[in-house]
Amino acid sequence: MSLLSVEEALQRILARANPLRRTERVALHECLGRVLAENVAAKLTHPPFDNSAMDGYAVRHEDIAEVGAELSVIGQSAAGRRFRGDVKGGEAVRIFTGAPVPAGADTVIIQEDTEKLPDGRIRTLFAPAKGRHIRLAGQDFLAGDVALSAGSALDAGRLTLAAGMNHRDLPVFARPKIAIIATGDELLPPGSSLGPDQIIASNSFGIAAVARDNEADVLDLGIVGDDRTAIAGAVAKAQAAQVDVLVTLGGASVGDHDLVQSTLLGCGMTLDFWRIAMRPGKPLMVGDLDGVTVLGLPGNPVSSLVCALLFLEPLTRKLAHLPPRSRLVDARLAATLPANDRRQDYIRARLTLEADGSLVAHPFPRQDSSMVSIFAQSDGLIVRRPGAPEAASGEACSVFRLRDPA
Repeated sequence: MSLLSVEEALQRILARANPLRRTERVALHECLGRVLAENVAAKLTHPPFDNSAMDGYAVRHEDIAEVGAELSVIGQSAAGRRFRGDVKGGEAVRIFTGAPVPAGADTVIIQEDTEKLPDGRIRTLFAPAKGRHIRLAGQDFLAGDVALSAGSALDAGRLTLAAGMNHRDLPVFARPKIAIIATGDELLPPGSSLGPDQIIASNSFGIAAVARDNEADVLDLGIVGDDRTAIAGAVAKAQAAQVDVLVTLGGASVGDHDLVQSTLLGCGMTLDFWRIAMRPGKPLMVGDLDGVTVLGLPGNPVSSLVCALLFLEPLTRKLAHLPPRSRLVDARLAATLPANDRRQDYIRARLTLEADGSLVAHPFPRQDSSMVSIFAQSDGLIVRRPGAPEAASGEACSVFRLRDPA
């Protein structure tokens, strides 16, 4: 089987994925990042009454058309405690921000534009336009207005609006369910005392973080040894949980100890492809198991993280009804890079921001894909196309952004 390009591999992965139709109602405080499954209409009118936008005095405009008008203060209106009477000619009501505008008043003159007289009256120092500093009832939305549309991702502003429309929960699409299985006789969980020839299993934590960062629920099925029965048992647990995506870590190649692919084939998986022209991350396996998308990521931690960002992230976002995340940015190289071979390179780099706002990519001198410490320090991955010629320091480059530069 020939090596697929990164672009073709992603296209094939996304072609098999359909946005989830499962929906649920979720409490408002847990809706951040979720996607609305239905239009949401306001249950009330907001503001429910004319109210003041400033501290000042509620007056009749005809009484203050000329600077120097003198008015008697007959009471006050505060938020939650309105003035119950009417404002008549030559009268004013002290009013505070958010308070209902009393009947008869049609303008608010701010307190800075008035002066108090010794007898308790006020004199105007400015003549505002009629209606100034009054928020009209319903100017934000009316009861029954559809102010949030299906397909909207819920952020701080939209959640504030939903709360203001008097909703305590919202109809949202269910999160994709992603199961993760780490494989390898040599693996132990963090915190373990290592024996000879053993290492700590770290991949699943990074892969789970990528999934959760893109609105997925994660089922971590732990570490499974290099045993067909154990692997098949973990796969059966994922199927019983009705997951949407099954991610395996390690063992996806075809060596004597790489049992994941053959075991999955024995469980009924249809293999699409399993090798990609990229570095790191060549042995990526993709298949279908009774409607579940299978992603077999490399066991190497950096390779699995790069593959998760390139393939699992866009897959998860499509399932979750989220738009693709744009990570590619333009930068300039801070060092010369050699000509590339037939695989697409993702070179770990630190990013710096120039005074003019441009980015400079500083590739790390060591690119060994076993070095998680270098990946953790990287702000981005310099993308080098297959067959790219030598690139000199200062040349433009494309960077797959991981985080903002420090």
